[in-house]
Amino acid sequence: MDGPLADRAAELRKLIERHNRLYHQLDAPEISDSEYDALFRELVELESAHPELKTDDSPTLRIGAPPLAEFGQHRHLTPMLSLDNAFSEEELRAFDDRVRRGLGASEVEYYAELKYDGASISLTYQDGRLRTAATRGDGTVGEEVTPNARTVRGVPLSLAEPLDGALEVRGEVLMFKAAFDELNVARSARGQQVFANPRNAAAGGLRQLDSRLTAARKLSFFAYAVGQSRRLADTQSGTLERLHGLGFAVRPEAGTLVGVDAVVRYVERWSERRASLPFGIDGIVVKVNRLDQQEELGSTARGPRWAIAYKFAAEQAFTRLLGIVNQVGRTGTVTPVADLEPVHVGGVTVSRATLHNYEDLKRRDVRVGDTVIVQRAGDVIPEVVGSVLDKRSPDSAAPEEPTVCPECGSPLGRSGSEVALRCFNKACPAQVAAKILHFVSRSAMDIEGLGEKLVVRLLDIGMVTDLPSLYRLHGRKTELAVLDRLGELSVANLVEAIETSKARPLDRFVNGLGIRHVGSKTARDLTRAIRTLEALRRADYDALTAVSGIGPQVASEIEGFFEEPANQALIDDLLSLGVAPVEPEGPIGHLFGGQTLVFTGKLEHMTREDAEALVARFGGKASGSVSKLTTLVVAGPGAGSKLAKAEELGVKVVSEEDFLAMLPEGTR
Repeated sequence: MDGPLADRAAELRKLIERHNRLYHQLDAPEISDSEYDALFRELVELESAHPELKTDDSPTLRIGAPPLAEFGQHRHLTPMLSLDNAFSEEELRAFDDRVRRGLGASEVEYYAELKYDGASISLTYQDGRLRTAATRGDGTVGEEVTPNARTVRGVPLSLAEPLDGALEVRGEVLMFKAAFDELNVARSARGQQVFANPRNAAAGGLRQLDSRLTAARKLSFFAYAVGQSRRLADTQSGTLERLHGLGFAVRPEAGTLVGVDAVVRYVERWSERRASLPFGIDGIVVKVNRLDQQEELGSTARGPRWAIAYKFAAEQAFTRLLGIVNQVGRTGTVTPVADLEPVHVGGVTVSRATLHNYEDLKRRDVRVGDTVIVQRAGDVIPEVVGSVLDKRSPDSAAPEEPTVCPECGSPLGRSGSEVALRCFNKACPAQVAAKILHFVSRSAMDIEGLGEKLVVRLLDIGMVTDLPSLYRLHGRKTELAVLDRLGELSVANLVEAIETSKARPLDRFVNGLGIRHVGSKTARDLTRAIRTLEALRRADYDALTAVSGIGPQVASEIEGFFEEPANQALIDDLLSLGVAPVEPEGPIGHLFGGQTLVFTGKLEHMTREDAEALVARFGGKASGSVSKLTTLVVAGPGAGSKLAKAEELGVKVVSEEDFLAMLPEGTR
């Protein structure tokens, strides 16, 4: 059909595909979501009114089609082979040794890529248009899922540049973490079982008989190879560049590396940073970069000799939920904690994992005796994701929400709109112990030697009852010396540490008081703006909200804390015992004037708090996150997502030693 309507339909298809590429491939959108939606709706309405205008590469195919009776089979033009796995540096080096011997080379150029945690798929294009999409299957024959693939973001329906003949593109269909969370919230609201992880949700979405359900999953696609029946470049890196030019989404984290040492460093870097990515990865794929060398090395019946997949330690594992223990925190929050059969996950053995709160526990439908999925990503506290319902005992029962505090027996309740249960008895032994442990912690009064075991023992025998009682221990040295065989030297060191803590900086003292929603950063913000303890005790709501970073809720908590007579008496008692927090000095220079610094990774010469205090003393500001406003990042060993963000934004990065070298003599 020719004419104005056909011209407009063609124009809309071209515009929509252009904006699709800008958004999903280049991460550089030029129009808002609402403007894009308006273009898309116009094309849908035009094609609905005039079906003859619809083409087989129209972007409206991304909304899905009616259900299929079943999947057909598709034979891949070239087999989708599996890769051998490596689980250690030694196995990576052994792979490199085999490659170098096979090529007779002293050093090899590799191409390293993220190993996406999703579902592999093969896309066949004929003369530039998508004709067939198929799952991996057995590597030779897969299930045809073309209607579903058309709904996946990042799958071009037609190539951006003319290309005659057949082209087979391999890649991964996956689900971004944000889309996964959105999907689970929606499923929970409908009373449906939530998905355990994005990989399962993506793989299941790709195999829906109704492609409209696939479209609702908001899946994404990243290309990583072409079938060997056609060559686009002479190297793997060149192939990916060419695929990018043809309109495929290709991740920028991949890179060319010379020698196995560079490969090992790349693997280590992404092992640390994997949690910072907006999608899941479970390893790194390492390929010989030159395609002629790939051909020279060849393949076994199972997989290529020129590639290997380095697998990270599993971040999820299955184990049995033995019981649920209710723990009481320093603010009275009661948290259900899973008691698990020990399981190795994320590089550590886990026997306890958080269940967050009882509303979340009910939503996930986790029960004692269930086989559960335990997740641990990076340094995140282990959590129970959900249960394996197929393995559930028929006589299992949902856990009942406690009505009384497990420590003191007081009635439990909720504060305002909070979902967490709370014990409101401030004399609750568990709360007292947690408050004392927080007060003596490194980020607060930093009293070395007062660990959890000793604090609980002192509470049990009544030698410690509250915060002020800590500063009365110096008069009970004899009793302490015979307590669990501490000895005179240990007691002397403990008493000295308690005495030394009396002169900690004011922000640490404020943090140690345990005011709800006030951590070390908020305490620093407060004390820099309201510079004395007495002024802080008198500060009203208006004065508090005037402090940068202090919102209405936090201001109300601070004001309420200092207005309570018991807390005023507590502070007076501490001051009478010689506690004299050191109030902050004004800036002693403008070395960092107008600058925002971020510290990440392990600091080896000072604490994080001391480093941030130095920044403030020299007129700068320390932040907990990297943004376009960040001027300098100080990175130590183990730096992860913040370092990656700094590199992405082009923010200057220095070592801890470089940072210390910037400071004047006598202030380091």
